Amino acid sequence: APPECPFCGEAAGRELEEHVRARHGHLLGAPGADTGNGEQLYECPMCSLTCTNIQILEEHVDLHLEEHSFSEGGNIRDLELAQRLQTEEDERQRSEEEKREREEFKKLQRQYGLDNSGGFKQQFLRNMEREVDRGRMQPFEYHKRKADMMESLASGIDDGKTKTSGVIEALCKYYQNENKDVRRVWLSAGVDHFHSSLGDRGWGCGYRNFQMLLSSLLQNSFYNDCLRDTTLIPSIPKIQSMIEDAWREGFDPHGASHFNNRLHGSKAWIGACEIYSLLTSLRIKCQIIDFHKPTGPMGTHPRLFEWILHYYSTDNEGGAKVVCTSKPPIYLQHQGHSRTVVGIEEKKNKSLCLLLFDPGCSSQEMQKLLKQNSDGTGLKLLRKFVGSLKEKQYQIVAVDGVLSLEEKAARCRASQVLTSEKIP
Repeated sequence: APPECPFCGEAAGRELEEHVRARHGHLLGAPGADTGNGEQLYECPMCSLTCTNIQILEEHVDLHLEEHSFSEGGNIRDLELAQRLQTEEDERQRSEEEKREREEFKKLQRQYGLDNSGGFKQQFLRNMEREVDRGRMQPFEYHKRKADMMESLASGIDDGKTKTSGVIEALCKYYQNENKDVRRVWLSAGVDHFHSSLGDRGWGCGYRNFQMLLSSLLQNSFYNDCLRDTTLIPSIPKIQSMIEDAWREGFDPHGASHFNNRLHGSKAWIGACEIYSLLTSLRIKCQIIDFHKPTGPMGTHPRLFEWILHYYSTDNEGGAKVVCTSKPPIYLQHQGHSRTVVGIEEKKNKSLCLLLFDPGCSSQEMQKLLKQNSDGTGLKLLRKFVGSLKEKQYQIVAVDGVLSLEEKAARCRASQVLTSEKIP
């Protein structure tokens, strides 16, 4: 903006001095008071300084005009500089924010196995190589386990090296003789425990829990027809392919898009929706129940415990202390982890306690539960009281029958907008 006239405020541009002399020259020569000895005083119209000579006043006013022009120009330059600096700062902050968002997105991709860093096979080999480098594994063992792993991947069948069988039966015997504080206990149908291996440690819990659930269904002749093509426990890469097959059938397209319709060869985490889609594609009737907020004090979920008690105790209301039901185990999901519910205790004080199989628990620990003379200390691995489950949300997948082909097709259509039932 051009400099403004200090007298009238008009923009005068480079001709400020000419403008002042032409428009306001009368002010420069306006006489002031008399000194009393015959000399005339001239007052500066800009600062009220008095001069005894008109030429001195004009030179004085010229200095004012030069200073005013410099000040106006300086203000403009300062404003332009400030604006440029602000623009540069905004661009820098925007660039840093975009960089943080990219890094956070990559972190989430790594966390949920969507960073194209390889899947079960690559992780298994890398972890075994580390074991050899650290002297924890001999080279001959490395080559043997690699060969076994490659055979398992080729067949699509789990190698069974992380499996523990017979725990439910051992629990049934233990509770028959337990006389301390358990009033009644309901146990699921037989189920094998599977834990994470070198190939899926850190991300495979959902797949391992599906293996547990499937191991129970395979022992129940009621599900023979829908599991005729799945007579053995599939490996994790095979389960990934089975979920992809369910997506291709049309199940849960929204969830499939989250994984770019691809699981095989990745370390992607799966949850309740993927388990539901896979089971339904096999014509196994199930439902997702969403416990979307705490229903008790201190962030607890007593409604979750009550729902599971009802699931196991319905049709099993006899007076026996230990009820070995025919009900399959329940898939239990919360943020970052999943487990398998294999039973529920009712204490003499009426409090409830879930019995959980955790894929993070090793076979060595699970083997302790098989001892006939167990004093119950090993049950700490399984027991979870109401105060122990305090995540914000929980989801369960519960199996309750077999679907006809028509019912399967209807559920596939419904899964286009798949929603879970929410417990208020």
